[in-house]
Amino acid sequence: MYMAAERGDVDCVRFHLSEGVDANYQHPEVMLSALVISIIHGHTEVARLLLAHGANPNLPAQLGSLTPLQAARQYERTELQQLLQTLGAKETATARTRFWQRWLPV
Repeated sequence: MYMAAERGDVDCVRFHLSEGVDANYQHPEVMLSALVISIIHGHTEVARLLLAHGANPNLPAQLGSLTPLQAARQYERTELQQLLQTLGAKETATARTRFWQRWLPV
């Protein structure tokens, strides 16, 4: 799903979501969410689809802690900034998960 979001393939992202892939999935090597990468590449329709399917507008990247709102600001995606803020995106992420915590059993 990450690669589909990166290239702006709305139909492929929709398929993955319909098959139960978590909208907050973060690529295990890049450690960015599909939402953040879609924002970085300016794929507004993909970002909207992910948000409509429960993507967390405050989820920071597991490496580097880039949030969707920070990505939208950094890459000047004004429309997405407004949408993210409407959906509750904060200036800084409230819950940060350290990258190593994902590998520990809970």
